[in-house]
Amino acid sequence: MRTLGVVEFVTLDGVMQGLGGPDEDREGGFTHGGWSAPYGDEVLGREAGAGMSQTTAYLFGRKTYEHMAAHWPNEPADNPMAASLNGTPKYVVTRTKRPEDLGWAHSHVIDGEVVAAIQGLKSEGDGFITVLGSGVLVQTLIAYDLVDVYRIMLHPLVLGTGKRLFRELPHPLRLRLTGCTQTTTDVLLLTYERETGVA
Repeated sequence: MRTLGVVEFVTLDGVMQGLGGPDEDREGGFTHGGWSAPYGDEVLGREAGAGMSQTTAYLFGRKTYEHMAAHWPNEPADNPMAASLNGTPKYVVTRTKRPEDLGWAHSHVIDGEVVAAIQGLKSEGDGFITVLGSGVLVQTLIAYDLVDVYRIMLHPLVLGTGKRLFRELPHPLRLRLTGCTQTTTDVLLLTYERETGVA
């Protein structure tokens, strides 16, 4: 049985939108894209690499997949993050793309009964299914209690606007803190495990 974990960069007020660059996601008039860039350091890189070493599959929403697929295949093979992303099976939840539309190696389409398909992925093999970003998909995973681990990179920044990680929850979540590391830029790397499912 595989563990499904979401990995999210968020601000102190829970915003996850547009962390990578100014034009990554301007939906809703968001103008703070690229907010995470000043906070990168060796600690964050090391911890991210450690998480990827346990990953046996990646799961993406369509928008995040397209963003990642435009970047990572062009990175050097000796980049550990690129090696993991490029060489590991990737599953993208989409109703608009067909398998032949996916140019990134080892990519597969999930359509139709999404929840059942993800439950099936969890039941196959060992290791982690890692979800990066994918804000819309994550809401579905939370709603159906499919997330086992939350890896939150909590940044010392308040934006006051933008899409949040936890939106309208169908039920409260009870979590248990299992890891906490502080970076040199005061980002807290928090790991929470689902304690008893829904509260």
